[in-house]
Amino acid sequence: MPKLLLATSNRAKAKEYCTLLAGLPFELTTLDGAGIKVLVSETGATYAENATLKAITYANLSQLISLADDSGLEVEALGGEPGPRAARYAGEGASDESRIKYLLSKLVNVPWDKRGAHFKCVIAIATPEGMVELCYGECEGIITFEPRGENGFGYDPIFYLPERGKTMAELSSEEKNRISHRAQAARKAHQVLEGLSGGASQ
Repeated sequence: MPKLLLATSNRAKAKEYCTLLAGLPFELTTLDGAGIKVLVSETGATYAENATLKAITYANLSQLISLADDSGLEVEALGGEPGPRAARYAGEGASDESRIKYLLSKLVNVPWDKRGAHFKCVIAIATPEGMVELCYGECEGIITFEPRGENGFGYDPIFYLPERGKTMAELSSEEKNRISHRAQAARKAHQVLEGLSGGASQ
C-alpha cells in the first residue's frame, strides 16, 4: 500500500486527520514516522500559500505524496485577525490557553452580536513529481466570552456554533469531524487522494 505523509508536527491534528482520511488506500505516516526533523516556516500571506509551501517541501524531502494544511480563525470585530497568524497570535511558542486569553482580551468590550467569526482551512496535497491540489473548508461561529469544553484544540473552546448551542470543544469528536472547517476540506481531499491512489508509488 502506498504511503501518504501527514505533514504536521501537531499530534492532535495528525490524529484528527487519521480519522478524517480513514478508508483511503494509503498507509498514513507522520513527519516523525518518516524521520523528518525539518520544520517549514509558514512565511506565506495566505492559508493556501502556507499549505502549499509545506506540502511541496515535505513531498520533496520524503518522496511521498504529502498532505499539509493551514488553518486559522478570522474574527470580524478584529478585521479578520488572527487569520493565517492564528498559531503565532500570542507569540511564538504560546500555548492554546495563552492564545485564547490574548484573543479574548482584545474582545473585552465587544458585544455578542458583533463577535462573528470563521474558521478556515486549506489542505494542499503535493506529489514528488510537482503536482499540487488545494481543498478548502470553512465554518461559521461566534466567539464566546470564556472557554467552554475539553475536546479539540486551538481556539475550539471559544468558537460557538449557534445551530448546535455548543462550542467546537463541546462537540464529540464524531460530530466535529462532520462539520468542522478541517472536515469539509478533508472530504474534498479524500476525493483527490482516491484519484491519486492508482498512480501512487511506494
